[in-house]
Amino acid sequence: MNRRDFLKSSSVAAATALLAAQGLKPASAQDKQTYTMVTFLSGIDYWKDCYRGMQDAAEFLGVEATYTGVPEYDITGEVRVLEETIAQTPSGILVTIANAEALAVPINAGIDAGIPIVAFDADSPLSKRYSFVGTGNYYAGVVAARYIGPLVGSGKVAAVTRPSQGNLAARTQGFKETLAAEFPDVVLDDSAIIDNEGSPTVTATKVSALLQAEPEIKGIFSTSAEAAVGASQALRESGVIANVAHIGFDYDEATLDLIDRGDLGATLAQGTWQMGFWGMMFIYMVANGKIESVTDWKAAGISPLPPNVDTGVVVINKDNSKFWRAAK
Repeated sequence: MNRRDFLKSSSVAAATALLAAQGLKPASAQDKQTYTMVTFLSGIDYWKDCYRGMQDAAEFLGVEATYTGVPEYDITGEVRVLEETIAQTPSGILVTIANAEALAVPINAGIDAGIPIVAFDADSPLSKRYSFVGTGNYYAGVVAARYIGPLVGSGKVAAVTRPSQGNLAARTQGFKETLAAEFPDVVLDDSAIIDNEGSPTVTATKVSALLQAEPEIKGIFSTSAEAAVGASQALRESGVIANVAHIGFDYDEATLDLIDRGDLGATLAQGTWQMGFWGMMFIYMVANGKIESVTDWKAAGISPLPPNVDTGVVVINKDNSKFWRAAK
């Protein structure tokens, strides 16, 4: 049994126990229960495993899962798509957040309209969303710092991120603050924090420019898959790929290829399938009135769900990359 099948079977078993505690069993098909996942950069591979988890949970529950989003990194576009999705009155929505403040408005409107909404992968913590299911992004930055710090020892490092995107900003913050606290000789200056604009091409261009301006850079934390691909390209073209410690985030075939070739030291794998599976379970339980934590959670003014569920990260390197290929 590969890693993905093991995680899936474990989660399905846990879901069966959860339903049993509510006096339920895995459902047969139910009419007119459609749940929708909404993303930005909707065509990237990263979301496939999230949606696969949602589909697996929907099949288990006997309901329908659908997928939509905006193909660009477009905050206004995702707001529009979420508003259009709410107007279709699905039974529940899983949404990842391009911008916490902008997406809070339609999220609140959807909750007020009676649609259960759970955020996954990236959060809007000040919205009325019932729960966030995803990586504890600050702690993921801590893990990255603890990987890079011992390899660098002392000297300057860089981070490739999107400051406007909450989950990536939290990873960067965890990375920077952990270096300062635990590896004081490893320095991340604000000038070495690169906004890659969600593009591997922009990443390659900006990292190349940084390496020319600051050739003493000894380590890089790329906070997303496209950042890792672009930064690895820049390091290779600059002829320093063997001399700069580099950890990325997320994984796809391109990222795993980089690790296996030695062009990327490691990457951090998120529990993407878990996000989709448990996010779907959460919105289903709310939509079907199966939350009984108190006699009336709505009247009590509390969330029916845990406010945050951390699905964790794991370091992928040459030693274990084959297991993640099997998981895809």
